[in-house]
Amino acid sequence: DIDPAAKVVAFGDQQLRYDHLIVAAGATSSYFGHDDWRPHATPMKGLADAMAIRRQVLSALEEAERTADAKRRQCLQSVVVVGGGPSGCELAGSLNDLMRHALERDFKQLDPNQCSVTLVDPGDRVLRAMDPALSKAAGDRLMHNGVELLLGGRVKEISDGRVVVTTASGEQTLEAGTICWTAGVAASPLGKLLAERCGCSTDRGGRVIVEPDFSIAGHPEIRVVGDLCSYSHTADGKPLPGMAGPAVQMGGWVAHDILARSQGTEHKPFVFADFGSMAVIGPLFAVANLRGIKVSGAFGWLLWGLAHLAFMPDTENRITLLTKWLWVIATRQRSALVLTPEAG
Repeated sequence: DIDPAAKVVAFGDQQLRYDHLIVAAGATSSYFGHDDWRPHATPMKGLADAMAIRRQVLSALEEAERTADAKRRQCLQSVVVVGGGPSGCELAGSLNDLMRHALERDFKQLDPNQCSVTLVDPGDRVLRAMDPALSKAAGDRLMHNGVELLLGGRVKEISDGRVVVTTASGEQTLEAGTICWTAGVAASPLGKLLAERCGCSTDRGGRVIVEPDFSIAGHPEIRVVGDLCSYSHTADGKPLPGMAGPAVQMGGWVAHDILARSQGTEHKPFVFADFGSMAVIGPLFAVANLRGIKVSGAFGWLLWGLAHLAFMPDTENRITLLTKWLWVIATRQRSALVLTPEAG
């Protein structure tokens, strides 16, 4: 809970007093009112989700290698990814590469050609937020690598191992051992709590509407940044997108603003610097739009890698990550395929 009058944050059995409060709780996955789909379609919002998807895929392959039922084996070797945005495209490409090359090395009883990754999206192309030429390059690369694109498809039902999709030609049922959800996001429930406690406004997505300095109306000591805030104080009046780039710049600006206020100095207004957008589609292939400069292929992947290395917080982390990348590129082998038990 948050008590703005007493300036106290309560969590568990603890209470913390604050002079300044920065709320950066991010977003959660949205199933568009179908929360009953959540147990059957794993979201992709954080490290725990990524580990769960990886565990589910490898466990399905383990079971597929043991089963004598051909139909069941085909289902276990199939993956459905719902959502053709950057997360969906990156996930589909990564899982496709993982499944096919894991089978070549570690699963001797399975045919890699029987692996199936299907990407479902209601639009007419993947990566609709990017330039059409880059969308086409990404879609072509996914299909070249073996990913099936089911465009213009709207999910009607998700159950255990089964996705029903409505298309222009009718309904289509997809059976898969792993179903992943990257189709929508919703603001953290903490936004609703702030609105109740402070009387601030939220947008239709539950994001907190903030002032130019990211504070909420009537409470200059409370700032909201990242995916949880709706910041429309831009040149075109459009809210900043809920992506890592804006979130990092918001957090840095607010930190410097609080420091400036504590020292009694002025701080320049926040201006978002849009460096562009990127999406990695598979090994040595990415698409990027960097302030109008559109690139795809290996050069795009190189830019994507350099950008990720540049934002790493420590030189040692950069060296470790670069070494792992070079190993995967040279050998097509991952350092480990560990199956971890589910928590709880």
